[in-house]
Amino acid sequence: MATTIKGPAIFLAQFAGDKAPFDNLDNICKWAAGLGYKGVQIPTWVSSFIDLEKAANSKAYADEIKGVVNSHGLEITELSTHLQGQLVAVHPAYDTAFDGFAPASVHGNPKARQEWAVQTMMNAAKASQNLGLNAHATFSGALAWPYLYPWPQRPAGLVEEAFDELARRWTPILNAFDEAGVDVCYEIHPGEDLHDGVSYEMFLDRVKNHPRANLLYDPSHFVLQQLDYLDYIDIYKDRIKAFHVKDAEFNPTGRQGVYGGFQSWVNRAGRFRSIGDGQVDFPAIFAKMAANDFQGWAVLEWECALKHPEDGAREGAELIQSYIIRVTEKAFDDFASGGTDKAANRKMLGLS
Repeated sequence: MATTIKGPAIFLAQFAGDKAPFDNLDNICKWAAGLGYKGVQIPTWVSSFIDLEKAANSKAYADEIKGVVNSHGLEITELSTHLQGQLVAVHPAYDTAFDGFAPASVHGNPKARQEWAVQTMMNAAKASQNLGLNAHATFSGALAWPYLYPWPQRPAGLVEEAFDELARRWTPILNAFDEAGVDVCYEIHPGEDLHDGVSYEMFLDRVKNHPRANLLYDPSHFVLQQLDYLDYIDIYKDRIKAFHVKDAEFNPTGRQGVYGGFQSWVNRAGRFRSIGDGQVDFPAIFAKMAANDFQGWAVLEWECALKHPEDGAREGAELIQSYIIRVTEKAFDDFASGGTDKAANRKMLGLS
């Protein structure tokens, strides 16, 4: 029996701010519920929404957080550690840029920053368990990303060593999530070493097909890479445990293509759009998700270079609701059933 996807839900990261209704968890949940959302994905780096360490160490506090969300008729879909997960593996070229994702106490100290990131991920496993969640959204981080294009020629073994190290760093984290009963869902994303199916498989092989090394499916990143995002669902259906509903468009010209020419998002050939404004075939995606028995949430991630976020959120709730397929409990041609039995079947085959 197929499962009806849960939703609509919304990732709160792009909406967090200093002013109401985006300034604390209670206010933003009230706002989201008013738009028709049924779930929220919580960014754990937003301290006004959640204290991750406290949620990991105090079941009572986790229950308080859950109570705030539930009071608005919402559920927590997943916690997110995209920024902290990124810091599990950082190439030195990005040290300065990524220091901003960590506390000031570890800035300029890559080793301390990485240790902080690992501990944060361990906290995320326990906090997810305390909240009764079964999936968690994050990034893998990257060591090999600066060497994406093989010019100059990559030395033999460079990529293999990067993935070996990435697996070494993530294995204890994956084990902690396994103990907590929670899937780690890597968002496959340019900038991460896990940026497409092949790179994910390279990692999966090195973590010995760890049962918790799973996927967050976001088709927008595949549009920008020109990867078949529908085929991807069928290939990795058993590993897709989370879902970001995000749109994108790719309009190459004689001047630029996939790499974007260092242009702003507005001026790139490939850019993110509010859902319904881009090129992603969401009805086809939701049909595959239903057929493949995806049991998670459809979570809006709003990113757009043009549209106002509040308009995107309002439209997103309506569109996701329209995309969700309430799966049927009976075959459409049941009315024509002859009610045959084994003897009748054998007779039809000329065997009786």
